[in-house]
Amino acid sequence: MIRMGFNVYVGKTGDKVIDFVCERQGEKKYIQCAYLLTDDQTIEREFGNLMLIKDNYPKFVVTMDDFKGNTNQRIIHSNLREFLQKRF
Repeated sequence: MIRMGFNVYVGKTGDKVIDFVCERQGEKKYIQCAYLLTDDQTIEREFGNLMLIKDNYPKFVVTMDDFKGNTNQRIIHSNLREFLQKRF
């Protein structure tokens, strides 16, 4: 994201941490990263932190697996390979 011209920093909403907040020329993206989404606690942490953010900027959970669980429509789950191929 830095190579694409984004300013990247860690975000906080209350006591919750957002792994990466990426900003560039008025656009913003929120990214949570986890190795695998193996249990409900991990899923709740990664998706739940992003659901606390009430703006309409894109929100991503990036992992190594192909998680297909029940997620909020506003949050995009992406496998790491897929995510790295995106053109932002």
